Amino acid sequence: MSAAGFDEMQGPDGTRAPYALVDAWLKSLPREQLALKRREAEGLFRRIGITFAVYTEGGDPERLIPFDLIPRVLAQAEWQRLKLGLEQRVKALNAFIHDVYHNREILRAGRVPESLILNNPQFRPEMAGLDLPGHIYSHIAGIDMVRTGPDEYYVLEDNCRTPSGVSYMVENREVMLRLFPDLFRRGLVAPVAHYPDELLETLRSVPPPNCRGEPTVVLLTAGIHNSAYYEHAFLADEMGIELVEGADLLVKNDICYMRTTRGLARVDVIYRRIDDDFLDPLVFNPESMLGVPGLYFAYRAGNVNLANAIGAGIADDKAVYIHVPEMIRFYLGEQPLLSNVPTFDCRNPDELQHVLANLKDLVVKEVHGSGGYGMLVGPQATREQLAQFTALLKSRPYDYIAQPTLALSTVPTFVEQGIAPRHVDLRPFVLSGGDRIRIVPGGLTRVALREGSLVVNSSQGGGTKDTWVLEGPG
Repeated sequence: MSAAGFDEMQGPDGTRAPYALVDAWLKSLPREQLALKRREAEGLFRRIGITFAVYTEGGDPERLIPFDLIPRVLAQAEWQRLKLGLEQRVKALNAFIHDVYHNREILRAGRVPESLILNNPQFRPEMAGLDLPGHIYSHIAGIDMVRTGPDEYYVLEDNCRTPSGVSYMVENREVMLRLFPDLFRRGLVAPVAHYPDELLETLRSVPPPNCRGEPTVVLLTAGIHNSAYYEHAFLADEMGIELVEGADLLVKNDICYMRTTRGLARVDVIYRRIDDDFLDPLVFNPESMLGVPGLYFAYRAGNVNLANAIGAGIADDKAVYIHVPEMIRFYLGEQPLLSNVPTFDCRNPDELQHVLANLKDLVVKEVHGSGGYGMLVGPQATREQLAQFTALLKSRPYDYIAQPTLALSTVPTFVEQGIAPRHVDLRPFVLSGGDRIRIVPGGLTRVALREGSLVVNSSQGGGTKDTWVLEGPG
């Protein structure tokens, strides 16, 4: 593995087998035509309205997410290894979340520090003792993966609360199918368009205990000003369910209803895309205008189910992430199939000293951070940034973890200078229902468009790619 990272397309003996079709396609396609197709893709994204919002930089917050035309390709055998590891990991995470709100066996066994959980702002004591359908808390999980070699994959972080980005996975494929239909006819690429159907089946498979008949499912959004509103509207439309805001719902006698032109209609399952704090002003943030007064009590009474569950964010904590391999051993009695990135817990004085002494070589992250914010990439940091994070680590060590700088794999990307390698990660989406676990092949590939950058987040200048999983053997 070179310092630049494992090249997923070019191996020491030439083009790797999964990329044979893409390599031939690129060689046959003039650069001018690729540039023309890129402009066509931008036009499609603009007409469809595929955007995300950034509210921290001024000006128009709505942005087109950059899309790269060159797909990222995984062989079927590569994907199957990942799929098994993802299923194992999410099973353990759901078992862990259930446990910490019930018997807390893993805490009593000393396998996870009690203070890390019970003093954590993402721990919701209101969930203690509440039995959920199937003991499932994270029905939709986004597991961020990075690759460093032919058979070397690492889990970078777990998103068990409200993972986003799946609409880009589906729309990226739709745009590629429109622009390059012949390419798909020549390659056996596993489909992803059925994700909304799989999501709806997952949500219908976890009705609340007191549900009567076929469950009614809705998607709860914070509204048009939410950064992921496009995704909320897209998924509701694709699933054929109602997209609602808090004002569209009400609770009477611990039963949740939706206001309709025909009167009140009972709601059984809510795919909620707003955070815990804003769900119910009677229980959480009293100033919230986004949630539904009394929703928590309807939830506790078994009259409505929420996906994902209140309190599932405890598994998003980057210090809790350190202990996921132990969760797999504890709850499943198995060895982890996917590895964590080696991680230093800055709450530990010895590990903090190591981090401070090697800051320029490490990546430092806030335990509750997201979107690429609040982090330090040591090798690319200025002297001032290193000094700033030294002070932060000394004053608030419990808010940070640190990891070595991995040489993320690269894939060919069409940039202004032509085709060049750029670093990528992968977010597969794991759906846990009352009947089974579903994973659509591939996931969202995010690409760091700036040369040498390891930050793939769209809010930090990253883009996305279509992710191909080949259906044939290999």
